[in-house]
Amino acid sequence: MSKKIIITGTSRGIGFEMTKLFASEGHQVLALSRNEKPLKEQALERIEAFPFDISKTEDLHKVASYVKTEWGGSADVLIHNAGALINKPFESLTQLDFQKVYEVNVFGVAALTQAVLPFMKSGSHVVTVSSMGGIQGSVKFAGLAAYSSSKGAVITLSELLAEEYKEQGIAFNVLALGAVQTEMLEEAFPGYQAPLSAQEMAAYIKNFALTGNAFYNGKVLQVSASTP
Repeated sequence: MSKKIIITGTSRGIGFEMTKLFASEGHQVLALSRNEKPLKEQALERIEAFPFDISKTEDLHKVASYVKTEWGGSADVLIHNAGALINKPFESLTQLDFQKVYEVNVFGVAALTQAVLPFMKSGSHVVTVSSMGGIQGSVKFAGLAAYSSSKGAVITLSELLAEEYKEQGIAFNVLALGAVQTEMLEEAFPGYQAPLSAQEMAAYIKNFALTGNAFYNGKVLQVSASTP
């Protein structure tokens, strides 16, 4: 059965691959990214891509308007995949650095969720892509104070929303990813080789987004092939 799926961070990496996978299986996808050109160039059916800045109120209104007019006011799955990462020693991090990261990774997640929730009914699923760096007790990496702390924040946010919306039957879950070979990883840690490709992780998240809400709500799944 075809579903209506909203994904952020779709210009490259996991989000780009995931969008193509959903569309190839017959689902309708609203692909949100600052740069819509990579997906537009694919010219794939069932994908609508327009420029989107998660920190801008007018862009959030644009999403709500699209769902209302083009999808008849309903959305089944929201995947928060967009992420901002700054790798910098803590003493060098500015307030603006923290603000930039939290604007995308936390405030944007909350704001887009608020914009889409009125269109979600029982059986819908909100999936937030977090990081193993946001898991309490996990191995931490120097330089990621802003990024990892923001990823911890959305884990708690998702747990709270699962509680708040459980009567409506809307599930909220988090996938805390380990290292995946993406452009963002390469930019932050040049030369590092991750055990999983963007395509492999995209396939996993796609399947979880479609079926995971039948088994989980308010949960954080650690999706990492590396130990510890």
